[in-house]
Amino acid sequence: MTSTSSSLNEKTDRDTAPGVVVYVCRSCRSEADPNADPRTGATLAQAAVALGQAEGVDVRSVNCLANCKRGLSAAVRSADGWSYMFGSLSEDDAADLLVGARLLSSAPDGLMPWRGRPDSLKRGLVARIPPLNFTEET
Repeated sequence: MTSTSSSLNEKTDRDTAPGVVVYVCRSCRSEADPNADPRTGATLAQAAVALGQAEGVDVRSVNCLANCKRGLSAAVRSADGWSYMFGSLSEDDAADLLVGARLLSSAPDGLMPWRGRPDSLKRGLVARIPPLNFTEET
Protein backbone atom coordinates (compact mmCIF):
# COMPACT_ATOMS: atom_id res chain seq x y z
CA MET A 1 0.00 0.00 0.00
CA THR A 2 2.95 2.35 -0.15
CA SER A 3 4.29 4.31 -3.05
CA THR A 4 7.83 3.75 -4.22
CA SER A 5 9.84 6.93 -3.94
CA SER A 6 13.13 6.99 -2.09
CA SER A 7 13.38 10.68 -1.31
CA LEU A 8 11.31 13.82 -0.92
CA ASN A 9 13.71 15.54 -3.31
CA GLU A 10 13.62 12.84 -5.99
CA LYS A 11 11.81 13.96 -9.14
CA THR A 12 10.59 11.84 -12.01
CA ASP A 13 9.07 12.79 -15.35
CA ARG A 14 5.62 11.88 -13.99
CA ASP A 15 5.78 14.05 -10.85
CA THR A 16 3.00 16.61 -10.68
CA ALA A 17 3.89 17.62 -7.11
CA PRO A 18 7.70 17.32 -6.89
CA GLY A 19 9.21 17.57 -3.42
CA VAL A 20 5.90 16.78 -1.70
CA VAL A 21 4.70 13.53 -0.13
CA VAL A 22 1.19 12.81 1.13
CA TYR A 23 0.98 10.47 4.13
CA VAL A 24 -2.42 8.88 4.85
CA CYS A 25 -3.19 7.14 8.15
CA ARG A 26 -4.48 3.67 7.35
CA SER A 27 -5.39 2.80 10.97
CA CYS A 28 -8.04 5.52 11.46
CA ARG A 29 -11.42 4.14 12.45
CA SER A 30 -14.91 5.35 11.67
CA GLU A 31 -16.74 6.95 14.61
CA ALA A 32 -19.98 5.46 13.30
CA ASP A 33 -18.55 1.94 13.06
CA PRO A 34 -15.18 1.56 14.83
CA ASN A 35 -15.12 -2.18 14.07
CA ALA A 36 -15.53 -1.75 10.31
CA ASP A 37 -13.20 -3.84 8.19
CA PRO A 38 -11.48 -2.48 6.29
CA ARG A 39 -10.95 0.58 8.45
CA THR A 40 -11.98 3.86 6.89
CA GLY A 41 -8.37 5.03 7.07
CA ALA A 42 -7.28 2.05 5.00
CA THR A 43 -9.98 2.82 2.44
CA LEU A 44 -8.85 6.46 2.14
CA ALA A 45 -5.18 5.42 2.01
CA GLN A 46 -5.81 2.86 -0.72
CA ALA A 47 -7.79 5.37 -2.80
CA ALA A 48 -5.18 8.11 -2.34
CA VAL A 49 -2.25 5.81 -3.21
CA ALA A 50 -4.02 4.57 -6.36
CA LEU A 51 -4.97 8.09 -7.43
CA GLY A 52 -1.47 9.34 -6.65
CA GLN A 53 0.10 6.64 -8.82
CA ALA A 54 -2.24 7.53 -11.68
CA GLU A 55 -1.65 11.27 -11.35
CA GLY A 56 2.06 11.41 -10.47
CA VAL A 57 1.80 12.39 -6.80
CA ASP A 58 3.80 10.50 -4.16
CA VAL A 59 1.29 9.12 -1.63
CA ARG A 60 2.28 6.77 1.19
CA SER A 61 0.17 4.82 3.62
CA VAL A 62 1.34 4.94 7.25
CA ASN A 63 0.21 2.97 10.29
CA CYS A 64 -0.73 5.86 12.59
CA LEU A 65 -0.47 9.65 12.59
CA ALA A 66 -1.63 9.90 16.25
CA ASN A 67 -4.45 12.30 15.45
CA CYS A 68 -7.22 9.92 16.55
CA LYS A 69 -9.50 12.55 18.09
CA ARG A 70 -9.79 14.23 14.67
CA GLY A 71 -10.82 11.11 12.73
CA LEU A 72 -9.41 10.26 9.31
CA SER A 73 -6.03 11.99 9.07
CA ALA A 74 -3.33 12.76 6.56
CA ALA A 75 -0.20 14.87 6.34
CA VAL A 76 1.20 16.72 3.35
CA ARG A 77 4.95 17.11 3.75
CA SER A 78 7.23 19.35 1.74
CA ALA A 79 10.98 18.89 1.39
CA ASP A 80 11.65 22.63 1.33
CA GLY A 81 8.50 24.27 2.69
CA TRP A 82 5.92 23.95 5.39
CA SER A 83 4.14 20.68 6.12
CA TYR A 84 0.47 20.26 7.01
CA MET A 85 -1.56 17.88 9.18
CA PHE A 86 -5.24 17.38 8.44
CA GLY A 87 -8.01 15.59 10.30
CA SER A 88 -11.77 15.15 10.02
CA LEU A 89 -11.33 13.84 6.48
CA SER A 90 -13.74 11.48 4.75
CA GLU A 91 -13.13 8.40 2.65
CA ASP A 92 -13.92 10.54 -0.40
CA ASP A 93 -11.13 13.10 0.14
CA ALA A 94 -8.30 11.36 -1.75
CA ALA A 95 -8.48 13.81 -4.67
CA ASP A 96 -8.47 16.77 -2.25
CA LEU A 97 -5.18 15.55 -0.75
CA LEU A 98 -3.61 15.49 -4.21
CA VAL A 99 -4.84 19.02 -4.93
CA GLY A 100 -3.22 20.12 -1.66
CA ALA A 101 0.04 18.41 -2.62
CA ARG A 102 0.13 20.22 -5.97
CA LEU A 103 -0.69 23.57 -4.35
CA LEU A 104 2.11 23.13 -1.83
CA SER A 105 4.58 21.94 -4.46
CA SER A 106 4.00 25.00 -6.63
CA ALA A 107 3.90 27.57 -3.80
CA PRO A 108 6.83 29.98 -4.19
CA ASP A 109 6.87 30.79 -0.45
CA GLY A 110 6.54 27.16 0.69
CA LEU A 111 3.07 27.76 2.17
CA MET A 112 -0.02 25.97 0.85
CA PRO A 113 -2.25 28.80 -0.39
CA TRP A 114 -5.70 29.13 1.15
CA ARG A 115 -7.22 30.08 -2.20
CA GLY A 116 -7.80 26.96 -4.25
CA ARG A 117 -7.49 24.67 -1.24
CA PRO A 118 -10.38 22.17 -1.09
CA ASP A 119 -12.87 22.72 1.74
CA SER A 120 -11.83 19.48 3.44
CA LEU A 121 -8.29 20.87 3.75
CA LYS A 122 -9.56 24.20 5.07
CA ARG A 123 -11.86 22.88 7.79
CA GLY A 124 -9.65 19.88 8.58
CA LEU A 125 -6.40 21.76 9.18
CA VAL A 126 -4.81 20.61 12.44
CA ALA A 127 -1.30 22.06 12.19
CA ARG A 128 1.15 23.80 9.93
CA ILE A 129 4.72 22.70 10.65
CA PRO A 130 7.75 24.81 9.67
CA PRO A 131 10.54 23.42 7.52
CA LEU A 132 13.74 22.19 9.20
CA ASN A 133 15.70 25.21 7.96
CA PHE A 134 13.15 27.68 9.36
CA THR A 135 14.45 30.76 11.14
CA GLU A 136 12.34 33.18 13.16
CA GLU A 137 10.10 35.40 11.05
CA THR A 138 10.76 39.09 11.46
